[in-house]
Amino acid sequence: MAFKSAVLLLALTCIGSAQAQVVTLDYFFNHETRKSKTGEMVQYHYTWEDKTNTGYSVWGDIFKQNGAQLKSLSEAPAAANLKGTDIYIIPDPDTKKESPSPNYIEPAHIKAISQWVKAGGVLVMLANDSANVELQHFNNLAAAFGMHFNTDLQNHVIDDNHFEDGAIVTTGNPVFKTAKKIFMKDVCSISVQRPAQAVLKNKQGAIVIASANVGKGKVVAVSDPWIYNEYCNGRLPAQYENYKGAEDFSKWLIGLAKK
Repeated sequence: MAFKSAVLLLALTCIGSAQAQVVTLDYFFNHETRKSKTGEMVQYHYTWEDKTNTGYSVWGDIFKQNGAQLKSLSEAPAAANLKGTDIYIIPDPDTKKESPSPNYIEPAHIKAISQWVKAGGVLVMLANDSANVELQHFNNLAAAFGMHFNTDLQNHVIDDNHFEDGAIVTTGNPVFKTAKKIFMKDVCSISVQRPAQAVLKNKQGAIVIASANVGKGKVVAVSDPWIYNEYCNGRLPAQYENYKGAEDFSKWLIGLAKK
């Protein structure tokens, strides 16, 4: 009986693993480094491992709580290393200000990513305001899916006394099923043409999240890498439900990736 129970448990574990969505975070185009306490140069800023305000450890935990597996990609995307990934996230590609030798998105990368999306992958592109992201090459990738990150500045927040300038109402939005209002500070807008369409707009009517159906897959563009720890760890006033928004957004992505 014990043997049968062990076999059943193993089978259930294998089934669960097979169904888990693999979420891969880019560490190639976004590759900022700093010196650690031990003197080593380590990558930080929008990484799963970074538990400070600049990291994505909270977002990673949300994915794991919803059954996903986390991976990172430190090499240029290609057919071989994208295989097995369900959701591929590219946050805030580096400028020369952020990295002395930034890795730019080149035509070969666009081809590999596009083919992966068409085969059923979910690509998530997270930009920023133009002063803090490398938009020229990022937009070459976005253009393949009918999207363009603009160089304007939306939701500009002067200081912590002006949070409402970064507020976006999400009540009734099909992606944000529980969050009523989220906070996105200093973002760009997104222009769309077919096959892309708006998913979320700010108070001024500018698109801040867009999506496009491409082959069997989906591309999602966001005008800010807004799910980093600083804005999901309880620092914001209670009316800004970024943690709930991150849960809603993550569940939506997982749903898109399920075959």
